[in-house]
Amino acid sequence: MEHNAFASLAVLRLSFPCRLLPSACCPDKDLVVLVSRLGGRDRLTLWKMQGTKKWDVEVGRDESSVESVSALAWSPCGQTIAVSHEFSRVTLHSVQDGRIERSLTIPPSSHDSEQRRITGSWWFSSCRDLPRSTIPDIFKRNEINTGSALSILKVLPLLDSLREEDHKLTATDLFAFQGTQTGAALKPSTPEVINDWPSLLPDPFLASLCPPILTDEQGKTAKETQVNSSAEDENSLLVIGDDNGKLHCFLDGSYYLGAISTFPSTVPTAVFKDPKRPLFLLHPQTLASDFSSVTFTPLSVDLPLLASHRIRDFARLSSAARELMWYIMRVIEDLREVWLGSNSLTGAREVGPKWIQLLETRLRDQFGQREPSAILELTGLLVAGLCSEGLSDFFSSSEQMSERSLQKWESTVTDALVKLRDFSTLRLVPALQRLHIILEEVRGWSLIPQFVLFGFNTDDITQCLFSLKQAIFIAHLLAFQARGELGSFKHFLSFLRYEIALAGNSPDTRSPPEHDILEVNHYLMSGLKTSQIDRWFTGPAPQFDPGDLGLPRHNTDTNKVLEEALEQAHTALQDPSQTSWQPKVSTADKSHLDRNLWVLVHDLAVRCQRVFVHVSKATARSAIVSGSGGATPFQVEASETVPSGACQFIRERVAQRNEPNNHLQHLAIHLTSEMRPLFCLTRTPYAKCAAGVPLHIDVIVMECSIAGHEPGHITDVHLCNAEFFDDETLVIVYKVRGTDGPMFAATVHYSALEYQTQSEEYVNGPARKDMIANVLQRLNEGHLLLKPIPIKRRRQLTACRDGSVSLAVNGRVGRRVVCILDGDGTTMDILDMEGDEDMEAEDESEMDSTGA
Repeated sequence: MEHNAFASLAVLRLSFPCRLLPSACCPDKDLVVLVSRLGGRDRLTLWKMQGTKKWDVEVGRDESSVESVSALAWSPCGQTIAVSHEFSRVTLHSVQDGRIERSLTIPPSSHDSEQRRITGSWWFSSCRDLPRSTIPDIFKRNEINTGSALSILKVLPLLDSLREEDHKLTATDLFAFQGTQTGAALKPSTPEVINDWPSLLPDPFLASLCPPILTDEQGKTAKETQVNSSAEDENSLLVIGDDNGKLHCFLDGSYYLGAISTFPSTVPTAVFKDPKRPLFLLHPQTLASDFSSVTFTPLSVDLPLLASHRIRDFARLSSAARELMWYIMRVIEDLREVWLGSNSLTGAREVGPKWIQLLETRLRDQFGQREPSAILELTGLLVAGLCSEGLSDFFSSSEQMSERSLQKWESTVTDALVKLRDFSTLRLVPALQRLHIILEEVRGWSLIPQFVLFGFNTDDITQCLFSLKQAIFIAHLLAFQARGELGSFKHFLSFLRYEIALAGNSPDTRSPPEHDILEVNHYLMSGLKTSQIDRWFTGPAPQFDPGDLGLPRHNTDTNKVLEEALEQAHTALQDPSQTSWQPKVSTADKSHLDRNLWVLVHDLAVRCQRVFVHVSKATARSAIVSGSGGATPFQVEASETVPSGACQFIRERVAQRNEPNNHLQHLAIHLTSEMRPLFCLTRTPYAKCAAGVPLHIDVIVMECSIAGHEPGHITDVHLCNAEFFDDETLVIVYKVRGTDGPMFAATVHYSALEYQTQSEEYVNGPARKDMIANVLQRLNEGHLLLKPIPIKRRRQLTACRDGSVSLAVNGRVGRRVVCILDGDGTTMDILDMEGDEDMEAEDESEMDSTGA
């Protein structure tokens, strides 16, 4: 046994108590995460293994949040940390600075409205092997099939980006001294329908959009914050377990695949994923039981839809649809704000009514008109040239009639109408058309029998397409209306300038008018006081169909539409008089049609989101949950052989072998039986056990003692904690029994131990407690031999001396570190398991070069 065999990387003296979770070590970087609670809120702190702090962030949602961290998981590339909060929320933090990249919300079940507690999280790498064919696939470019909706979007020009103001400037921000601002927490601007839309990592180029332009607190343009993405994370699965026996899966750590139900009121103690196929193996544990009552036979969860590329292809469609819908909603919001105004912005629509109100107030207060009508006064002036005394006084002496006021009025309304015209034509309509292309492909998927497991509702998709056609028509109509009103407004301002000049000069110097009387009258009647553009943002949702516009009414069934077209062509050929290049379109007045584009788009977003949410959960709906008869959890009765509390802890690991379906499950069990502490290791063929093959278990039982320096000298020890380091080594932390320290960290080469085989006749129950009882029975009968723990290497700990300890290990080649936190949570030893005491500490610059 080697003494002081491990090099000490650092000893952290923490200023406040922290928690060390088993998955705290980064898999491919020399980093470790600690969780602390300060002021009733949890904080994450990332430390370098050499003992320096990298960042420290709070994980609460807001000031009133009392959520606590329940589990951690690292992405396969090591660039993202998935932090599971206590109730139905997961935040993904960047390893660079700790900022939240995205937040995942686990939707509540329709059958169970109670909030469920998250108990564990695991992030598995991709399981789908790339096709190895000697013939290249010439119809696919970057996972996009030629002729698909995404390939069509890829060749289209990118739509202009929208400016996203993360911090809107106020007068206080501009003129107050630094440090005097009283800032409030900004509420997230993304609506709930977009937040709950299933999507992969945001990719504007996938939807043929330019990346958004961000502005910082000073109003300057800032670079877009890119979300960490890596080829290692592609097709990875983030799995979240709750206390109701459900597994929530997220493709790429973002796209929600639904909730897989195993057994109610159970907790998965650990989840293992087959590296070659989408198969999970887990052990359910009832909430009221202890470690030893977990089922010995695993439960298998097969996800057949993940075995092909179809789920990811649809996820890309859903992601592109989400980007387009969010773009459309922001364009509509921008147009609505510039026209009707908001809490912080005066809309262009309000300028005309305010001018009318000022004119009527002067006519009433200064010239004695009881019920003045500004429109009547202006109409009389326009048609007959009759200018009343009050109107003439307003033109000649009012501040609102100065050239500066007129220019401001002109710029405000003109900019708004130009924006309505251009945004409708260049942004809104193209985005709606792109979304129509995607939904047309989704509708095609719904008609293919091979996609029946997805659960498409063709009627809902058809209704979304119908609403999209309405939105495209109304958006075109908005551009037409804005163009017409802009022309009338310019003639109206020319009329005002002509009358103002006429009121201030003699009739001999009158210049010829440049305005059109009909255009000015049109603006007086339907633009100055009440505008038709208001109907695009107010009123009920549109209910018209193509038949109301004089267009032929076609059936939504594709086959029937084709039959109707062929029948019309056949009739036209038989009767040449019916042949016409232009269809007969009704000239009836369509002004009564509702055209509230604001409501229509929001209703469309809800319906589209419902379609994609339902289909995204097809993976969970098609999951096959199975196991042998012993995989059903139940409350195991207390046994006299294994008294309550005899099992101190159980650690488990599945060692992957090169042979398929030949993985080994290892258990490390610490028992206290008849005042005799024992340490038991078991080894079981995991895949065969899951398939229901008769069990045989390899067991070795050891006393909690170690061999001394001299032959035959045995030292009794108190086992504080243990954790599997890799597929060959186990790390234990112990101290000599009956003393107050010091503590030691040691390794046990568990894969090379001599196990004794127990066949299925000695395993009589479904729970681990039954297996433990049989092992103790055979031990008492003398069929099993007791041996001391065969320690290979050890080191005395510097910081930890007494009490319980927490362990986090990283057995990856090139890392191989162990973090040991004492019971108080204020001191942590970090050991290099490959370095010796005499080896020099690793240079910190080398760690920085690894990407930490």
